[in-house]
Amino acid sequence: MVLEFAFFAGFVSLATALVLVFWISKQKVKDKKMEEISDAIRIGSNAYLKRQYKTISVISLILAVVLYFAFGLKTSLAFVAGAIMSLLAGYVSMAVATRSNARTTYAANSGVNKAMKVAFYGGLVMGLFNVGLSLIGISTLFLLYGNNPSLLVGFGFGASLAALFAQLGGGIFTKAADVGADLVGKVEAGIPEDDPRNAAVIADNVGDNVGDVAGRGADLFESMAGENIAAMIIGFSLYVLTKNFFFVIFPLLARSVGIFASLLGVPFVQAKEGKDPMDALRNGLVATVVFAIVGFYALIRYTITDFNLFLASMVGLGASLIIVLVTEYYTSKAHKPVQEIAEASKTGHATNIIRGFAISLESPTVPVLVVAAAILVSYYLGTLFAAANGISAYLGGIYGTAVATMGMLSIAGMILGLDGFGPIVDNAGGIAEMANAPKKVRKTTDAFDATGNTTKALTKGYAVGSAGLAAMLLFQAYLQVTHITVVDIVSPQIMVGLFIGALLPFVFASFAIRAVGRAAFKMVEEVRRQFREIKGLMEGKAKPDYSRAVDISTVAAQREMIIPGLLPVVVPIALGLTLGAESVGAFLIGATVAGFILATQMNTGGAAWDNAKKYIEEGHFGGKGSEAHKAAVTGDTFGDPLKDTAGPSLHVLIKLINTVCLVFGPLFILHTLL
Repeated sequence: MVLEFAFFAGFVSLATALVLVFWISKQKVKDKKMEEISDAIRIGSNAYLKRQYKTISVISLILAVVLYFAFGLKTSLAFVAGAIMSLLAGYVSMAVATRSNARTTYAANSGVNKAMKVAFYGGLVMGLFNVGLSLIGISTLFLLYGNNPSLLVGFGFGASLAALFAQLGGGIFTKAADVGADLVGKVEAGIPEDDPRNAAVIADNVGDNVGDVAGRGADLFESMAGENIAAMIIGFSLYVLTKNFFFVIFPLLARSVGIFASLLGVPFVQAKEGKDPMDALRNGLVATVVFAIVGFYALIRYTITDFNLFLASMVGLGASLIIVLVTEYYTSKAHKPVQEIAEASKTGHATNIIRGFAISLESPTVPVLVVAAAILVSYYLGTLFAAANGISAYLGGIYGTAVATMGMLSIAGMILGLDGFGPIVDNAGGIAEMANAPKKVRKTTDAFDATGNTTKALTKGYAVGSAGLAAMLLFQAYLQVTHITVVDIVSPQIMVGLFIGALLPFVFASFAIRAVGRAAFKMVEEVRRQFREIKGLMEGKAKPDYSRAVDISTVAAQREMIIPGLLPVVVPIALGLTLGAESVGAFLIGATVAGFILATQMNTGGAAWDNAKKYIEEGHFGGKGSEAHKAAVTGDTFGDPLKDTAGPSLHVLIKLINTVCLVFGPLFILHTLL
């Protein structure tokens, strides 16, 4: 009956998401202009995803055939299931978000709290659907495959591969449009953000959905899947020694507790007029954490019955909360880092970039220390658990880090809700601008937009933090699959693996940022052409060709995502087949550490640049149109591909590398033996 609890929690999560979709659909938009703009965004988003999913499907089918001949039908089918569910999670999340944007804008006429509910519930659908689908998918395969978690690694591989292409392609699309819109519209033409005369604004709003919703939905789905499977593999080793099956299914039960904690935290999200919207969202997060603590205590008391492992789960929860708060400090307009970047803008574009870059380099410091402390403390608590149960200290320590990782992932439903809130309110602000909504509405959507930038940054910090905390867990799972006991760091093959692993995130990020640059160049040229050639466009007497701008970003995203998307698949396989399994183990360490730090720097720095611009737009340091504002727009443009393309894709890169190595590990061992 215990495993049924995971199925029950998963179905409750999906059912609640369906109820929220029904509630959102009942909210009316009695403004034809808002509906027209929302429809254009939804149509563009669907058209993009249709083309992108065709590309991903072709690549996935080729790899499924390879896996079938290399490892058999079960691994191949698990891979296909993971890819399909990851893409489904992204699609459903985007479909709801594109139906929530105009409803949020129109609801702002009735007050802040009504608009907050529409936007937050729209984002929460992404959280609940992703968590529930992931839990049901893994639980189902686990039963079908005879309760052997090692056979589930194909599921994690499929989810990670689909998520990388979805996140990377969506990021290239959205930032090409955003950079094109900003550089020509705000800087050259001097028109407001989201001005309907700008051909790139619809593409920009489409990009918010395909990148920050569909891409992030697939991203967090694969995070939960990959780390869940790795924790179950470690738990299976304990089951062999103790015959306690709870060690295997504990990750599923922990995720179930997190679902109910997230649901109980929802009523605490209540916005108030004149208050920072972030306060309401923060209240929901804190309440979720409190309910998760109670749930974990009850779960561990009646299953594994070890207080040290309860403390390990609290370490994971505490680490996630600290990382979220630190990310908020670096990215919120209310705090010093963003204000410093805004102030530096007074002396020009260069000083904005210098100050922002310095702050972005500083931003990974506390998250790295928090993750390092969490690994040490949870490992130590695991050794205490091992000593009390006659288990090897090393295996117990690793399981302690697995429990901490599950503690961190337990609040993923609420975190994803905060993340989905961001692109919805970003779209809502654009719709308000283009529909000439009343000032009261615009004031609300502007406040939500700035908060949304922070919540998106929080989610990225949380996602990358979970990857860092899971580093030992994923590495240990790889060691078990390959039967490696010791990695000799002084060996030249190991050093080569470390260097190549640390290099890969930088090469990948370079591809991603260059892709945005090339696509943005074409977008800038197109927007300039339309301003130049469409008579009456600047005067508002003619409409721009929005579809042409959407098409430019779509084509660029499909073409540019292929090479960087295949790097994390090809490189570790090539390394394993040439230098062996131990070299790949070192590669994993190098890629995880470098990728974690680089992703944190890019995500946080990019969001800080964005909110520095918004801080100035509120009237500080000269306000809109000032020289400081122009410099801040440059900083925001520079940070855009960092926070929305390369940074979040690096997080998926880390997970994909690990799942690739877990799947192909047996082949690497064959090379080592030969």
